[in-house]
Amino acid sequence: MKISTKGRYAMRMMVDLAEHNSGGFVSLKDIAERQGISKKYLEQIVPVLNKSDILQTNRGFQGGYKLARDPDKYSVAEILLLTEGSLAPVACLDCNPNDCERSAECAMLPVWKGLGEVIYNYLSGITLQDILDNQPKNFINNYMI
Repeated sequence: MKISTKGRYAMRMMVDLAEHNSGGFVSLKDIAERQGISKKYLEQIVPVLNKSDILQTNRGFQGGYKLARDPDKYSVAEILLLTEGSLAPVACLDCNPNDCERSAECAMLPVWKGLGEVIYNYLSGITLQDILDNQPKNFINNYMI
């Protein structure tokens, strides 16, 4: 499994929103500047996140985005499943039931299933709040002028 740029940028956006979770809306422009990500790229990610109601949006002046829930209510797995579609380590696990013609005699299938479970369980156990709490201390309040 390889996390795409879309998934990595969605995580950076969600962490940024969690960091700036003061009750107000945050503009994509501000997120893009802080994260060094193209605003256009973030505009492609937002609809995917909006479809699942994990963001609140506000249009117009003072508009932007904010988390719909507290940061401790979002798992990394939830966000990556939205952007990646799957966390499966091999393509044949994306189908249920498994439509691979070799699945009945595949010696590796239990290994791939086990790996998929470990990946999902690991990412499900990490929240946005965990990420905020575990940031290196030297990056906190490191303002550059």
